[in-house]
Amino acid sequence: MSRIAPTGRREARDGTSYVAYTRTFAAPIEDVWAAVTEPERLARWIGTWSGDPASGAVSFRMTAEGEDVAAETYRIEVCEPPRRLVTHSGGTGPEDPDGMVWQLELDLVESDGVTTLTFAQVMSDPSVAESVGPGWDYYLDRLVAAETGRDVAGVLWDDYYPGQAGFYRSAFS
Repeated sequence: MSRIAPTGRREARDGTSYVAYTRTFAAPIEDVWAAVTEPERLARWIGTWSGDPASGAVSFRMTAEGEDVAAETYRIEVCEPPRRLVTHSGGTGPEDPDGMVWQLELDLVESDGVTTLTFAQVMSDPSVAESVGPGWDYYLDRLVAAETGRDVAGVLWDDYYPGQAGFYRSAFS
């Protein structure tokens, strides 16, 4: 059993299945936007990107998984600072040899100084839900730790996986 309760939920958006998560921050929307878009801020909890976003794509590398992880190209589909970001990678190139498309959607809303982040990923292949689901719970909790001044090293992968796998497998089967 997981030591951390799963927070993802299955959502249908225009006939497409998503896994979605919500996190709240006692911070202005611009600050949370920076935490999920600026390379230096991303590096604290997940990875970093390089390149020119104005080109429509950036190279992203998940540094939180070690130094050997290859960078992937993420195409920027929608960028409406500080409220919405939609990106996708994979499915057609060497950056994802198993052919999985990673479409990520981030929506932010601020009310009374509290910003709510809704993070969602298209879940077109239910067989990966058991690892992707706990993965995003883990990374989003690392984001919360980084933004609240806690040590992200205290967020442990073993607290999420394999304990949450059954929940996400059931949610998407």
